[in-house]
Amino acid sequence: MDLKPGSRWKSAVCSGEFVIVRPPKTGGVLACGGAPVIQYGAETPAGATVSPDHAGGVILGKRYADADSGMVVLASKGGQGGLSLDDRPLVQEDAKKLPASD
Repeated sequence: MDLKPGSRWKSAVCSGEFVIVRPPKTGGVLACGGAPVIQYGAETPAGATVSPDHAGGVILGKRYADADSGMVVLASKGGQGGLSLDDRPLVQEDAKKLPASD
């Protein structure tokens, strides 16, 4: 799986779509809903469903990160499946506070 910055991916089991913001330091398998993601534009397999163990969901416009690998993913479309890298769940990043301008 070639996870380059700016590459687009989609879930094989839900409506989620993603853009790689920062790739992992080492390779890995990005999954959504318990199934590996597929290239954006590829045909979605029929009959696949979200695994109950990976049903955390992703929210449009939110960033998800893996602390171990440094990977950051932006959700460009929300979905029911949760993101994971090598079976480690990705955590939603909080918005960074902007400095006060007085």
